[in-house]
Amino acid sequence: MNMPIPPPGRAPRLSHRQQSVPGASPLPPALDARSAAILREVVEQYVQTGEPVGSRTLARRLPLHLSPATIRNVMADLTDLGLLFAPHTSAGRLPTDQGLRLFVDGLLNFGELTEEERESISAALAASGRSLEDTLTEASSMLSGLSAAAGLVLAPKSDGALRHIEFVPLGPGRALVVLVNSDGQVENRVIETPPGLPPAALQQAGNYLNARLSGRPLAELRRLVAEEMAANRTQLDALSEQIVAAGLATWTGEGRSGSLIVRGQARLLSDVTQLEHLSAIQSLFERLEAQETMLRLLELAEASDGVRIFIGAESGVFTTSGVAMVVAPARNEGGRIVGAIGVIGPTRINYGRIIPVVDYTARVIGQLLG
Repeated sequence: MNMPIPPPGRAPRLSHRQQSVPGASPLPPALDARSAAILREVVEQYVQTGEPVGSRTLARRLPLHLSPATIRNVMADLTDLGLLFAPHTSAGRLPTDQGLRLFVDGLLNFGELTEEERESISAALAASGRSLEDTLTEASSMLSGLSAAAGLVLAPKSDGALRHIEFVPLGPGRALVVLVNSDGQVENRVIETPPGLPPAALQQAGNYLNARLSGRPLAELRRLVAEEMAANRTQLDALSEQIVAAGLATWTGEGRSGSLIVRGQARLLSDVTQLEHLSAIQSLFERLEAQETMLRLLELAEASDGVRIFIGAESGVFTTSGVAMVVAPARNEGGRIVGAIGVIGPTRINYGRIIPVVDYTARVIGQLLG
């Protein structure tokens, strides 16, 4: 199957919400043109080299014909504003997370993908002859390769309306819960049942849930059942009520939250030179494997109109500094969010390059999952 190429010529849309990220530090007043130019050059040099930038280097690179002494004064002012810092006793400066945030929000110049690049991404994600999981894995690997960071793809399972729920006895102490979505997708889970449970209790539990489906998604059905149980309005016996709760609980955790595919984690170690940075990256790996990370990423995607950029701990997904995340929702043709696409890397990732890649890949994946 050849994936249709989304319309060319559109610059990535940055979510208007990204400038008011919960937990982010408030931005300082607008900088003058000279200060903005110096901050931009410091960040761009940091992205390229990862090294502190000194006033003499800036004097050679800036088109403003400023003396090193003048640049040092401006850099001192930017340091007082919390936008730059000196990592050691040298005269060089690096951007703080707040400085990177200001750069991303107002000083970043990003380009557009060429027609060849768009066609290459679409061709790499063509689903012919392979499973959806393989395609999503390819997307994550491709993002990692294009960004020199870790690529991630979150594909939540269907949260659409349900058609049918059934409990099937498997033998002493076990039963199969069968859930059928409105699109015909079937999911099965095995639950433990109380000793001596009569088949009638399973039938009663299934009848109770099916009578309340009415095209509801699972989350809504779960809320309704919880309310009725709390108010003792289920009219079920104790065993049947226990089966209902156990059946719904099989989809409250990893069963229906979706799959998070991350590739290129080793790239996060490429800039690690200090022990504390290594510890932070190891903690990051652990968070990527945690179930709540998937849920939080989906929440971030649902709250986004376009590409969002998070510096350090702004997203709430990670608690470490020195890490940046670029994430975008994948929407189907109807506008419904069907996943999230992103990149996680050191704060010196090439934002101008990565933003259009994430934006376009999210649109292709949205069509694929739609």
